[in-house]
Amino acid sequence: MNGPTLYEPPFPASWRVELPHTPAAVPVARALVRTALTEIASSADTDTAELLTAELVANAVEHTAGEDPIELVIELLPTGCQVEVHDSSPLPPGDLTAPCPPGPPDPWQEHGRGLLLIRTLSSSCGHRATDSGKAVWFRLPARG
Repeated sequence: MNGPTLYEPPFPASWRVELPHTPAAVPVARALVRTALTEIASSADTDTAELLTAELVANAVEHTAGEDPIELVIELLPTGCQVEVHDSSPLPPGDLTAPCPPGPPDPWQEHGRGLLLIRTLSSSCGHRATDSGKAVWFRLPARG
């Protein structure tokens, strides 16, 4: 008897989930990304996807006003995955696409490492305007 077969959806497959505009959204988003990527047998690095998703959601909660929900979008691509976090602020997310600053980060600085992590660990990242604010995204490649 063979073991269970994981579901392999047609490309692209995607999930959209509204999350509350509270810090409680961060662990929920991490779990959702891990579950989605595991269920579909994605070859993207789930640990990195969880970490970067947590950074995007935490930034959306911390840097946007109001109580509008945050939307998490996970998309499986033939070449890996893309994760987007939508929020109601039209303001761009700091220096997400700026070149990395020279030298190591300041170990005493309490903020500012999240975008550096996203730039460093993703294959690409960026942001775009939406009808209700913006979407900030990253892509992870399939593991070879």
